[in-house]
Amino acid sequence: MACSRPPSQCDPTALPPGPPAGRWPLPLSRRRREMSGNKEQRSAVFVVLLALITILILYSSNSANEVFHYGSLRGRMRRPVNLKKWSFSNAYFPILGNKTLPSRCNQCVIITSSSHLLGTKLGPEIERAECTIRMNDAPTSGYSADVGNKTTFRVVAHSSVFRVLRRPQEFVNRTPETVFIFWGPPNKMQKPQGSLLRVIQRAGLAFPNMEAYAVSPTRMQQFDDLFRGETGKDREKSHSWLSTGWFTMVIAVELCDHVHVYGMVPPDYCSQRPRLQRMPYHYYEPKGPDECVTYIQNEHSRKGNHHRFITEKRVFSSWAQLYGITFSHPSWT
Repeated sequence: MACSRPPSQCDPTALPPGPPAGRWPLPLSRRRREMSGNKEQRSAVFVVLLALITILILYSSNSANEVFHYGSLRGRMRRPVNLKKWSFSNAYFPILGNKTLPSRCNQCVIITSSSHLLGTKLGPEIERAECTIRMNDAPTSGYSADVGNKTTFRVVAHSSVFRVLRRPQEFVNRTPETVFIFWGPPNKMQKPQGSLLRVIQRAGLAFPNMEAYAVSPTRMQQFDDLFRGETGKDREKSHSWLSTGWFTMVIAVELCDHVHVYGMVPPDYCSQRPRLQRMPYHYYEPKGPDECVTYIQNEHSRKGNHHRFITEKRVFSSWAQLYGITFSHPSWT
């Protein structure tokens, strides 16, 4: 029978049509190896880019893009009044009862919330201090070997009020001698609906031995004025929130003849850290944000309101000799 197809297809010896010259498919094993190699290259590029971004974040704290240019701002404005001469009159008013805030300690220690305190075994040393000052909802249960348990004063931000009052066994009953100092903008502390002062007063009914004070609106304005005088920047116009560390340091200088700060890193720490070593921002939140990433992101952000942690630490450094402040774990040189 005659073949109706083209002669090349009828000839049994003819080769089947193949790809154009130079386009023969690679062996399957080789193709797999090349695809695997491409994936590895892409993964390597991604890792390198991520590392570069992290390095830029961590090591840019002293760059020319610094928000405050602290060194050039100092001295532009009249230096604020000596903190030792600040009047206590109408500065801190009692939320519970009618006592007045204790006005003097010789030696105070501030125990920060930094993870640098973990493993230090400083608990016994901190316990021997005349007055101890803690911040917000930093616990001592489970950490007393490193941070001690004694708490003379606890400075609490308006944003941490509920976290403190919801754990009375940790913050109220555990150290009944503690004096609480609550701070916050007047519109947060005394707003008509849901006043935080009323919340604290209701807690006082359940814990009659609780002693609590609030920073007055007049003193809150003084804290803002102090920041502007030290940095040359208006807090509100520069989209800054003063940190609890700022309030705690000023209150300690007011109350104490000498102040020893445990766990606070110096202002240039994040720019000089020798390696990308992760340090949690809080010692009690091991999976929380990294300390230096938090500091640098807050320092450089221009959108929204942020703490200016590094700028505040530069101010503290300038106060060290003036007000008898020392820093350890790590030590400031």
